[in-house]
Amino acid sequence: MPVTRRETLVSGSAALLALGFPGDLVAQEITAEEAIAAFAQGAQITPGGVILTLDAVAEDGYKVPVEVAAEGARALMIIAPENPVPPVAMIRFGPMAVEQQFSTRIRLARTQEVMALARMPDGTVLSAAQLVDVVVGGCGA
Repeated sequence: MPVTRRETLVSGSAALLALGFPGDLVAQEITAEEAIAAFAQGAQITPGGVILTLDAVAEDGYKVPVEVAAEGARALMIIAPENPVPPVAMIRFGPMAVEQQFSTRIRLARTQEVMALARMPDGTVLSAAQLVDVVVGGCGA
C-alpha cells in the first residue's frame, strides 16, 4: 500500500506536536535599544560610513523601499524604532561578498527615524539615520 503525501504530512505534523516546538522558535519581543546593543556588541556607534537610501515621504507605509550599503561591512542592520518589532532586517556578508549592500521593502508603522547600522571587520559600528514621514498605512497605524 503506497503512502500518500497527505499521510506523510499528517504524521509529521503529529510528531512535531507530540514533541513540542523547540524553545528557540518562540518569538521574543525586543526593543530598539536592545537590538542596537546586541548588534554593536559593546562597540561605540559612530555616525557616517553607511549609505541609507530612503524616500523622505512614504505614501504607503506597507511597502517602503530602502537600500543600505557600507563598503567593507561584515553585517548591516535596519532598525525602525516605532514599529511593533523594531529590528527590521539584518544581513551578514561572507568573505567572498563582492559588495556589502542590500535593498528591500519594509513596513513602517508611523512617521519615524529609520536607522541603519554597519559592523566593520575591526569591530567598529557605523550608522546612518533618516526621518521618513509615513502618510498612510503602516503596520498598526
